[in-house]
Amino acid sequence: MIFLQATGTRFPSIIVFYVALLVVFYFLMIRPQQTQRRRRSEMLGKLKKGDRIVTMGGLHATIHDLEDDTLTLELAPNFRVKADRSAISYVRSRKKEEAPPTSTPLPPVIR
Repeated sequence: MIFLQATGTRFPSIIVFYVALLVVFYFLMIRPQQTQRRRRSEMLGKLKKGDRIVTMGGLHATIHDLEDDTLTLELAPNFRVKADRSAISYVRSRKKEEAPPTSTPLPPVIR
């Protein structure tokens, strides 16, 4: 009975300690990992033809063709390989979208 009384006084402090530990783990490990996963899925979703990428294996390539989960990468001129979309580590540079030609007004004709 003495044992139960002694542990009864420490019980709330132990619960508070474990709750605080879980909160620290959430903010230091779980939340940053979720943010990183979200950024990676956005990056993989924005891939397009002409982007220069680096694969997980360290190969530098240009995206030649896109399918659902498969990419055709051009490692050198006329040397293409197929790779999984998830094998992309990061995008080095994106292909700049060409702006449609804007029609500029012609200067007035001076006679």
